[in-house]
Amino acid sequence: MKKILVTGGVGMIGSHLCRRLLNEGCDVTCLDNFYTGNMRNIADLLDNPYFRLIEHDVEKPIELAVDEIYNMACPASPVHYQKDPVKTVRTSVFGAINMLELAKKNNAKILQASTSEIYGDPFVHPQTEDYWGNVNPIGKRSCYDEGKRCAETLYFDYWRQYAVRIKIVRIFNTYGPAISYNDGRVISNFIIQAMHGNDITIYGDGSQTRCFCYVEDTVDALVKFMHLDDSVTGPVNVGNTIEISMKELAETIIRLLDSSSKIKYLPLPENDPKRRRPDISKIHDLVGWSPKTSLDDGLLNTIKYFRDFQ
Repeated sequence: MKKILVTGGVGMIGSHLCRRLLNEGCDVTCLDNFYTGNMRNIADLLDNPYFRLIEHDVEKPIELAVDEIYNMACPASPVHYQKDPVKTVRTSVFGAINMLELAKKNNAKILQASTSEIYGDPFVHPQTEDYWGNVNPIGKRSCYDEGKRCAETLYFDYWRQYAVRIKIVRIFNTYGPAISYNDGRVISNFIIQAMHGNDITIYGDGSQTRCFCYVEDTVDALVKFMHLDDSVTGPVNVGNTIEISMKELAETIIRLLDSSSKIKYLPLPENDPKRRRPDISKIHDLVGWSPKTSLDDGLLNTIKYFRDFQ
């Protein structure tokens, strides 16, 4: 039985990943410091004899016997990663070093959950993996952007210097059940506002776009990519390619909830990207992956989760 460590395993993507790996017959250790994760996300897993939960911060080393590591640990929404920017950088950088050291000691394969924020506010559209990005190194978002960029550097240096078996996945906007109620990102904000009939707040004029990938589709990509031969390191983009404006997203959520909410426009935050869409041809060519869940279906599942949360 394969022994797998999932850091940040109580978070949205991490909890779905733990569930998927257990269903595949793996022995799963979930490591989390509960900085943003909610125990509710893994409550159904606690009685599984092949699931173990450890409360621990990846900033600190840990000794475990593992075959594979999925390093998902890091606050991913601006509300959370800007709350304590120094901790965000420490999580990305020290967390990467500690997990890479653990992988080196175990000769384990390790996957880094990187991010589309690697590309910053891109001049290239859609974004391909060979684009180096347009990132402000000293802005309010930099703790996350540059922390993740430094983590990728560390992964490739450990690969070159110590032959650590690495995989890097750049995850674009992901949503779905287990998303934090106070996540602060657009889908959770819009759903909560529309559920209560409050104004839906859009930053900017609503023309900026994103592509939203349902969490189970994202997890499917992570697992399939991890299964590839060690010679394939990435990075690879994972995300949906259907672009939608913030105004269209707000209108969609109002429609699905049959809400009385109106749209209110506020100033655009510093360094907020205007357009974001991944080129996923690389991972599609490697494992045949592409997202399957429609936006309406994914949003309806997420709305049900928030209703149950209340």
